[in-house]
Amino acid sequence: MNLNLLAYAGMLSAAASIAHICIVLGGPSWYRFFGAGERMAKLAEQKSITPTIVTLGIAAVLGIWALYAWSGAGVIPKLPLIKPALVVITSVYLLRGVVGLVAPHVSKHPAIVSNSKRFWFWSSLVCLGIGVTHLLGTVKVWGTL
Repeated sequence: MNLNLLAYAGMLSAAASIAHICIVLGGPSWYRFFGAGERMAKLAEQKSITPTIVTLGIAAVLGIWALYAWSGAGVIPKLPLIKPALVVITSVYLLRGVVGLVAPHVSKHPAIVSNSKRFWFWSSLVCLGIGVTHLLGTVKVWGTL
């Protein structure tokens, strides 16, 4: 099977999903290491369900996005609404990447400042990388979808 960039984008989304699951399993020190913010780490220390729900929710979305990328790549059968889904997924990754690089430097919003600049920088680069891979892969297979 000749894997295209969209198949690799699916692998990247799946890896990000697994990483989020590992953060939940790793506990407060993992929330801190990955820069999720002291608030999330403290909530995890207090055994609050909030960090688990948020992080597993993100993992689930990323897992679904991996399936859509693999579907677009022809690795798995076609999923419904494949074209609009790939456009939305690609757009979200790219937008999150760009906004995440800028927002910590221009915003004092609690949702922004609660995470470290390290978190914003690295997670934004990852999002941009996955987004560009999605974009190039989607453009390549668009006519076959």
